[in-house]
Amino acid sequence: MSSDSTVEGKVTRISGPIVYAEGLGSCGLYDVVDVGESSLIGEIIRLKNGVATIQVYEDDTGMRVGEKAVCLRRPLSVRLGPGLVGTIYDGIQRPLESLFDSTGAFLMPGERSEPLDAKKKWHFVPSAGADGKTVSKGMAIRSGMPLGTVQETHSVIHKIMVPPTVRGRVLASFVGEGDYTVDEVIARTELDEPIALSHYWPVRRPRPFTSKMSVSEPLITGQRVIDVFFPLSKGGTAAIPGGFGTGKTMTQHAIAKWCDADIIVYIGCGERGNEMTDVLTEFPELIDPRTGRSLMERTILIANTSNMPVAAREVSLYSGITLAEYYRDMGMDVAIMADSTSRWAEALRELSGRMEEMPAEEGFPAYLPTRLAEFYERAGRVTALCGDEGSISVIGAVSPPGGDFSEPVTQHTKRFIRCFWALDRELANARHYPAIGWIESYSEYAEEIKPWWDKREPRWNEVRLQALELLKREQRLQQIVRLIGPDALPDTERIILVVAEMIKNGFLQQSAFDEIDMFSVPEKQIMILLIIMEFYHRSSGVIRNGAPLAKVVNMPCREEIVRIKTTFDNKDLAGISGVESRMGQQLDELERLYRKVETV
Repeated sequence: MSSDSTVEGKVTRISGPIVYAEGLGSCGLYDVVDVGESSLIGEIIRLKNGVATIQVYEDDTGMRVGEKAVCLRRPLSVRLGPGLVGTIYDGIQRPLESLFDSTGAFLMPGERSEPLDAKKKWHFVPSAGADGKTVSKGMAIRSGMPLGTVQETHSVIHKIMVPPTVRGRVLASFVGEGDYTVDEVIARTELDEPIALSHYWPVRRPRPFTSKMSVSEPLITGQRVIDVFFPLSKGGTAAIPGGFGTGKTMTQHAIAKWCDADIIVYIGCGERGNEMTDVLTEFPELIDPRTGRSLMERTILIANTSNMPVAAREVSLYSGITLAEYYRDMGMDVAIMADSTSRWAEALRELSGRMEEMPAEEGFPAYLPTRLAEFYERAGRVTALCGDEGSISVIGAVSPPGGDFSEPVTQHTKRFIRCFWALDRELANARHYPAIGWIESYSEYAEEIKPWWDKREPRWNEVRLQALELLKREQRLQQIVRLIGPDALPDTERIILVVAEMIKNGFLQQSAFDEIDMFSVPEKQIMILLIIMEFYHRSSGVIRNGAPLAKVVNMPCREEIVRIKTTFDNKDLAGISGVESRMGQQLDELERLYRKVETV
């Protein structure tokens, strides 16, 4: 039985979230299917000899062979429009808060709710066209052209744009300023195509843009180890690999709170329920430092915990990045936190196994690298169809079993990202936060964002490379210290150990609970590092002139330098300069005492 818009088949086999149905041979790949008597959402992922293989995104416990499977002849899509920001969705864009209000704490299979509030009215204000005239009937239009704006939250002005699927080029009708729901038609083209405040977009299809641009501006996170040592650009891709308990989620929380993106999309993909609960309870209470209001006013949450259907993990990443592309198309900078891509890859492995596909390394499907590439390649800085610049920065957590970075997900991820923040188990055990190790981590964006830093501090790249080299030398010296002790080293090398400890404690380590230290502006970050490296260069010279290490270590300025991060807030740069001045005076005194007498 079928209609013009649907095709009905019959379930012939069930293997967990994978269902086989006959009678759907005329349907297309990735078409949406309502499966079973409960009409569970599914997606056709294979067609062979008239039998469709369907991936079901809800719990199909109790489903029987012989139940109907109705193909809707459209791809899996998300609804885009005002009301997305501040909402908590699952992987297939069901609003969890409204479902909780209607059905309770347990999400029952087949439950539905509109992704956007269909009753709420939004105040729509027409935009001015390229010639300065307000949008009106008879005006020429193009894909991505802003028709007007809606104040979505206090922090977000939402542009209502001509959807990329609209073929018409002239407005045959236009409603003008007023209050409308997301379903109401605000315009029609000469081809009688309706344009509303919202539209649907397939999650697996990247949204179009005019051109892709090179990255040139850093995404400021307020975390010193990231912004100075391993920077990420706006439109860049980064991975945070680390074993259990090393701080992947907490690092993403800090970035989500403090980074200078306009919109945050947080995807909890297969993580533990208690971690996602922390996100859901903490984010609404967090204060956005840019506006002084709730962080949720520029955040979209997608919750897909480990006890939810495994197939929904696979689509949650695509749903999240499609929402991000929508706001990028308005000319906004969007940051995506994907926690974690390892759980997403495990879902691929389970589904691949149930479809009896030939496994590749460690049981993962052979197409794992392709899927990872499809996700990370949708990041970038672009010129949107509306003419404005927008960007998507992707930060994906990776959870390698046992902290083994040689496993397939980590290794394949490294092929598609350019910023690698490797979390170190020893640092995490020592309560060093963030536990980003400086030996294995790297960033390929440093050269591209160098002009941005040069306008603020031309010595940025030089001093970061010097500090990183010092930390590498300290690691080599520590191997000697473990064997024969520090006393075997000359003072010229022991000062390296002292200064490396100052860099670790006074610069790299950062407290998320300290009101002053939780966020550091770039100016403060680079000032701290410049002072520490000046201390190293001058004290090394004093020691070469004969001063004992104890004299240098016991200088009052050394402890003062380490405490800069918690003593002076981001606005008190003069106070930091005072520390530098006092350090110079103390080192001048030591130099006078131990200056070599030149003989003629």
